[in-house]
Amino acid sequence: MARLREVYKSEIAAKLKEELGLANVMQVPKITKITLNMGVGEALGDKKALENAVADMTLIAGQKPIVTKARKSIAGFKVREGWPIGCKVTLRSDR
Repeated sequence: MARLREVYKSEIAAKLKEELGLANVMQVPKITKITLNMGVGEALGDKKALENAVADMTLIAGQKPIVTKARKSIAGFKVREGWPIGCKVTLRSDR
């Protein structure tokens, strides 16, 4: 997020200011967080698929993701409440 913030401040903010016709740089929208998520449908039958997804997300984000679980049971998808079905990571500030 640190490199993205620098690029945003130096290049994108100025272009946005011109494009939106803003008078002040402080009026330009700011990025507060970036959320990455991955749904892994194969995780229902193969637990190794979820572990691989977590490893891939760790490499992409540089942080360990949280495993997301099903909120409710859905018979059509053969999913039960509480089963792990994906992962997510939220990027904030300079981590």
